[in-house]
Amino acid sequence: MSDVNYLPILIADDQKDVIDALKLLLKGEDFACQAVQSPDAALELCKKQPFGAAIIDLNYTRDTTSGAEGMELLGKLRAIDPDLPVVVMTAWGTVDLAVQAMRLGADDFVEKPWDNHRLMTILRAQLQLGEAKRKGKKLERENELLKAVDADFIGKSPAMRQLLDMVLRVAPSDANVLLTGENGTGKSMMAQFIHSRSNRSNKPFVKVNMGAIPESLFESEMFGHVKGAFTDAKGDRIGRFELAEGGSLFLDEIANMSLAQQAKLLRVLEEREYEKVGSSRTQKADVRLITATNAELDRAVGSGQFRQDLLFRLNTVEIRLPPLRDRREDIVPMAESYLIAHAKRYQKLGLSFEQSALDALLRYSWPGNVRELNHVLERAVLLCAEKHISASDLQLQLDPNQAPPKVLDHMTLDEAEQLLIRQALDRYQGNIMQAAEHLGLSRSALYRRLEKFGLSTSEPENA
Repeated sequence: MSDVNYLPILIADDQKDVIDALKLLLKGEDFACQAVQSPDAALELCKKQPFGAAIIDLNYTRDTTSGAEGMELLGKLRAIDPDLPVVVMTAWGTVDLAVQAMRLGADDFVEKPWDNHRLMTILRAQLQLGEAKRKGKKLERENELLKAVDADFIGKSPAMRQLLDMVLRVAPSDANVLLTGENGTGKSMMAQFIHSRSNRSNKPFVKVNMGAIPESLFESEMFGHVKGAFTDAKGDRIGRFELAEGGSLFLDEIANMSLAQQAKLLRVLEEREYEKVGSSRTQKADVRLITATNAELDRAVGSGQFRQDLLFRLNTVEIRLPPLRDRREDIVPMAESYLIAHAKRYQKLGLSFEQSALDALLRYSWPGNVRELNHVLERAVLLCAEKHISASDLQLQLDPNQAPPKVLDHMTLDEAEQLLIRQALDRYQGNIMQAAEHLGLSRSALYRRLEKFGLSTSEPENA
C-alpha cells in the first residue's frame, strides 16, 4: 500500500487488456490512475489536470513497430509538463529504441510483458523523484519571493504571495504593465521592483508624474526639443523617452493626462517612434512602459475621459496592488522592518513593540495603506521616550468598538505559531520563562521552537 498521497498516474495504451492489467495492479498498490487509448486523449487529459507520473506505450494502432507515435507523445507531454516522470512501455522494445526514448526525456522503460515488481519499483522511484522535484520548485519559488522583496512587499498574506508570484513571472518580459490600486499601496515602488527584475535592469529607470506636466510642455518633456524650436528653447533638451532608452519608463498618475496628451502618447506606443519638437528626424522608442493610477480607468473610458485604444496598449498586464487592510498578515512583519530601519536612521537602536502597539496596528484600518504605515512608524520612533513602542506612540485613531481582525484565519500553523511566540516575547520583554508560561509551554519547548523558526530573544540575565 502507498503511504503517500501521490497525484494520479496517467496510462496511455491502445490495448484494453493492458490497461485493465495496469489498473488492477495499481489499484492493489493503492495508486489512483486514469487511462486512455490514444496519444491525443493522453495530451488532452494532461492539459486539464496534473499527474504524478505517466506510463505510455511507444506503439499505437497507426504504427505498431517503430515507436514513432510514442516518441511524439513523449515530446508533447514534456512540453506540457517538463517535470512529469514518464515511463515508456513497448512489446517491440530494443536497446536502441529504449535509448532513443531516454534521450527524448523518458525517465525509465519496461518491456511487455512486464514484471510487476520491477514496474512498481520503477514507478515508486519516479513518483518520489517527481514529488521531491515539485516540492523543491515550490520551496525555491517561495524562497525567491522572500529574497526578491523588501519591507514594502513582505508577502506573508495570500494576496501578496499571489501578486508577487505574478510579478516575478511578468517582470523579465517587455510587456507593458499597468499598476492599479489605492493611494499608498506602493505602486511606484512596485514599478521600480519590476524594472529591477527585468532584462532592462542595467538600463535607466525614468519616472514621470503625468499630472504635473502642463499641456503646453507635454511634447517637450516627453520627446525633447531642439534649440530654437520655440521662443524659450535656448538649447537642445532630451525628453523622457530618450532618457529611458533601452530601459523602463514609469508614467505615474496616468489618468490625469488630457485627451490630447493621450493621443500623442498612443502614437508613440503604436509606431514605436517619435520626433523632438522642432526636429524632422524620427527616433526609435525602445522603452518598456510601466504605468500607474488609483483611478478606475474602465469608468474613465465609459465617461469619455480616457481613450480605450490607449488603455489596451497600457494594460497588456494589469497588476492590482491590494490595500493593506486586505493583507493584515503582513502588517506586523512590515511594521517590524520599518521599526528597524527608522531606529537605525535616527540612532535609536534596540526599540521593540509593546503588545498594546501590536494590537493597535492590527485594529487600525490603514486608509493610507503602506505609505501611512511607514510614516506612522517613523513618527513613533521619533516620539518614543522608552525602549518599547506603545500604542500611544503610534497615535492611531482607533474605533473602540472594533475587535482585532482574525489574521490567524489565513495563516499556516507555523506562521500562526511564530506570530504568537513573537507576541508573547514582546509582551514579557524577552523573558523566556514568562513567555513560555503564557503560551502553555515548558521553557525547553519554547527554546526548541525559537531554534526551529530562527527567532532570537534578548532574555534578561535574571530571567
